[in-house]
Amino acid sequence: MKKKTAFAWIWSYVRRYRFLMITGLSLSVCVAALNMINPLVTGRIVDKVIQGGQHSLLLKLILIMVGTTLGKSVLRYTYQVIFEHCSQNVILKMRQDLYAHIQTLDFSWYDGAHSGNVMTLLTSDLDKVRHFVAWVLYQILENSLIYIFSIITLSSINWKLTLAFMVIAPPVLFLVQKFKIHIRPAHLAVRDQFAVLNTRVGENIEGNRVVKAFVRENYEIERFDAENEAYRDVAVENADVRVKYTPWIEALCGILPVILILLGGWLVMKGEMTIGQLVTFNGLMWAFTQPINMFGNLVDNFQNFAASEDRLYELWCAEPKIKNREDGGICAENADGSEGVRGEVEFRHVHFAYNETPVLKDVCFTVKPGMTVGILGPTGAGKSTIANLLCRYYDTSDGQVLIDGIDVRDYNLQYLRKNVGITMQEAFLFSDTVEGNIAFGNIDASFEDVEKAAELARVKEFIGDLTDGYDTIVGERGVGLSGGQKQRIALARLFLANPKIMILDDTTSAVDNDTEKKIRESIKEKSGGHTTFIISHRVSSFENADMILVIQDGCISQCGNHEELMAQDGYYRQVWEEQN
Repeated sequence: MKKKTAFAWIWSYVRRYRFLMITGLSLSVCVAALNMINPLVTGRIVDKVIQGGQHSLLLKLILIMVGTTLGKSVLRYTYQVIFEHCSQNVILKMRQDLYAHIQTLDFSWYDGAHSGNVMTLLTSDLDKVRHFVAWVLYQILENSLIYIFSIITLSSINWKLTLAFMVIAPPVLFLVQKFKIHIRPAHLAVRDQFAVLNTRVGENIEGNRVVKAFVRENYEIERFDAENEAYRDVAVENADVRVKYTPWIEALCGILPVILILLGGWLVMKGEMTIGQLVTFNGLMWAFTQPINMFGNLVDNFQNFAASEDRLYELWCAEPKIKNREDGGICAENADGSEGVRGEVEFRHVHFAYNETPVLKDVCFTVKPGMTVGILGPTGAGKSTIANLLCRYYDTSDGQVLIDGIDVRDYNLQYLRKNVGITMQEAFLFSDTVEGNIAFGNIDASFEDVEKAAELARVKEFIGDLTDGYDTIVGERGVGLSGGQKQRIALARLFLANPKIMILDDTTSAVDNDTEKKIRESIKEKSGGHTTFIISHRVSSFENADMILVIQDGCISQCGNHEELMAQDGYYRQVWEEQN
């Protein structure tokens, strides 16, 4: 059932060009019919001109053959151009829609998605669809019609010899059916291993600095070789399936000339056929053999397309777990109060488990608008999970996260995330200019605004060291910049976006103490009127915090300001003493 649905989904793109497609298929039908003319004319030349002596017919018949050949060439060129243009437009729209769909998917989907597989879907698998629309579709129709037209044409000349030609059809169909059953799993195996190979290459390129740092080049080469050999093995198995059946089909087609000579010659000797008719049979013998030979190839191509079609449809059917309410959710136009989000945050008995592993357990706290909150705790305690739930990258397993008394699940996602901004632990930068990376969260910002945000985040301290200043192209994922420089650019991006609630997740881990102090001053300056969460392993980051939450084993073990926590014999004072 899914297969039919998947094909219907593909067809919904193709039918947008149905007029052109129908035109192309109609021209293909014409070419299939025209293929019958020249063999018939050749037989007429033998019977009427050579044997019958009607030499005056020769020029006329030759002109018919030349005209037919030219007509076929023009029509074939026309419909091939039509199908190629249609296929490229279909893939353009499909790729646009799939890419847009990927943008709607949430963190939980990306957690289980391999980049190599996604890249394969948007490139290789889509190209299989293009090949089907551009070539396989009309080849199926044209070859089927050639076979049917040849049977009708030859039956009108001699039904006995035509019936003898059709003897090979049943065993060929049996072989093709067996071939179809075995070739599809082989195509799926090739496609899946190609995605694994893509993932291995992508990971190695992204992690090349780690590879070199630990002198693991040979190890990575061995891992790649293993996947490469696995790809070769499945490709060979795929070819073996094809080789197993193709020679038998070709051998059956090779019987036709023998049938033509023996039975056709006997019918001529009996006077049931003329030599010209025998020549016509010989000329149309390819109309039997080509469709039969092509049939296996077309089944191969169709199954290759079907394997990709299912994978693409599976991606299209992927549903985000995090989505807006049916009415679109609360946004600026209908939130309580015309000023929009005020910045009050409440976690009410929040539980969260990732892949059934408990991360947060009964977390409760309330933050008033404008407060600065520090979150401290050991690695894996659940600090970043609090940020992820507040931004609604994930939903709670139990309990509620509220902003201004409204459950985050009731907000419009785009509106929520414009008002809740975050700099994540790993500062991600795009292959763009420094200015472009800072302005990513507010593309309408002026250069003066970009500069102001850069100054607050202490980007201006190193911008003069870059080749082209703000116009310096940042390498992929920020290559060419230090960890601290990337963090400061990411912080400037957040400052420029100016959300009502700011989350700084380990934003200063890669900067020196002096720079951190300056950034703390900037955060204090910027956080006026904003609710700010600072997640850090450094106690010094909480210098200006109104409230500090200590997270241990998914629970809040301590809560208070610096003086209150220092008065307690707990994790906070222990970390402060170690760091000071």
